[in-house]
Amino acid sequence: MPVTTPSQQLQIALDALDAAFAPLSESPFAVGGCTYCYTGTDLEALSGPAHQVPDDLISSVAAEATDHWDNFSALYRRMTPQIVRLLAAGQLHIDHGLVASRLLEAGWRDWTAPEQQALECVWGAWWRSALHEYPGTDRVAGVLKTISVSTGSLSPWLVLWAETRTEAADRHLGDALGGWLVGWGLADLRLGFYDELAAGPELLSWLLSLEEGRIGAAQLFEVERIAYS
Repeated sequence: MPVTTPSQQLQIALDALDAAFAPLSESPFAVGGCTYCYTGTDLEALSGPAHQVPDDLISSVAAEATDHWDNFSALYRRMTPQIVRLLAAGQLHIDHGLVASRLLEAGWRDWTAPEQQALECVWGAWWRSALHEYPGTDRVAGVLKTISVSTGSLSPWLVLWAETRTEAADRHLGDALGGWLVGWGLADLRLGFYDELAAGPELLSWLLSLEEGRIGAAQLFEVERIAYS
């Protein structure tokens, strides 16, 4: 078997996501929605094969309030491969946490097993790819927000981060800490567009467990001060 890079593994996972959703995404689907915000042409495009929907319309669907659609859950489900592909490429210019929140609202945990597994594989591949590339297409904190909020767990992603001893992973850690430490907010940090996931205590414990040298002295001082205050 040829050795693949984390970036290549991500592309393979995205292609598998397309395949898992193809029966749904490529079948005709009557989309109804807010005609003040969306034209008849928009609704017609959303009713056709998902891979033919323009990127700007995909971005709009990814962020739009659920009450703008007659059947939000079904629409978001069939558009998930396109939304996630743009998200992983850094081309979906909306809050990462909002995508995770919308997936939860769409009930992705109740989708078919192949669909759930394909999305989970993308999350794992995206995380590995992000940790091996700096600066990458997105801030790692945003990637972590998406995958942890949508899955409801920080632990597996933090374990993988600790195990990834690359310069890119450590530089991302410094950047992420720079954001988390603003205003001493780390202790009470919550992730998600609607703050669905309490992250502060688990992050603090994880940060303190990292090997010496993973965190710069100044940032480690702040982490310890927050943890022990």
